[in-house]
Amino acid sequence: MDLDLRKVRYFVAVAELLHFGRAAERLHIAQPVLSRQIRALEKDVGAELFVRDSHGVALTGAGRQLLEDGSALLASADAARRRVLRVARGTRRLLVGFRAGIVVAPALRAFSAAHPDVRGNARRVEWDDQERLILDGTVDIAYVRRPVREDGLELLPLCTEPRVAMLPEGHRLAGKPGITLADLDGETWLRYNDPGPDDLPIRTVEEKFEYVASGTAITMVPRSVAEQYSRPDISYVPVTDAAPDQVLLAWAAGRHSSLITAFAEIARTVAGQTAGES
Repeated sequence: MDLDLRKVRYFVAVAELLHFGRAAERLHIAQPVLSRQIRALEKDVGAELFVRDSHGVALTGAGRQLLEDGSALLASADAARRRVLRVARGTRRLLVGFRAGIVVAPALRAFSAAHPDVRGNARRVEWDDQERLILDGTVDIAYVRRPVREDGLELLPLCTEPRVAMLPEGHRLAGKPGITLADLDGETWLRYNDPGPDDLPIRTVEEKFEYVASGTAITMVPRSVAEQYSRPDISYVPVTDAAPDQVLLAWAAGRHSSLITAFAEIARTVAGQTAGES
């Protein structure tokens, strides 16, 4: 039996919240209706998806697998819906995502010259949404930086670049021509994936500026970020033994698009020319 996307969407809401009442509120449906839909889905797939007891709701092994596959399935369906709507409106468009510091304009200019009937635009993505925005169709293709969650993505390595320390003005190492990681021993580093209980995740380079300039902590950024973003209260210092930053192109695996293929080839050529000039 084919999976009913509506039931899968209901399931994902419960799986993420592990609470039928809150999931029903999120979905704007009655809780008994949601419970019936989940039981119907369990019948469809032939497996129990949740353990329900006096302690609450927990996913079974089958439920964990469906959450992983179902989230990707819903993202793919949403992406298809967006593409169909764009075609129905008569608009051929390629939306290219990019991380801070990465210059997209040369590749977009070359792409537009080769495809004058296609509107090419760019949208910045961040470390915590770069994969989601590709998989759900918000962007068609994106320049991303490692680390990358590779599930569901095709990846094309483009280039690497050195990383530099972002330090507050007046820091003991500010202004030096180069330092090593050992020189940074004992420093407090910004936390990204594991913020404190009262902290919000740090997402953007602008947020990094504020933390570093205030003396709260330091971090490292790709050299291209240092070249594009300058502030008098921030100092960038090359870290000679830091692992280089990796830039890749990413798009949804299994998506066959002549425009994506064309842009990827142009982007690779432009990256090669840029590397040859540097």
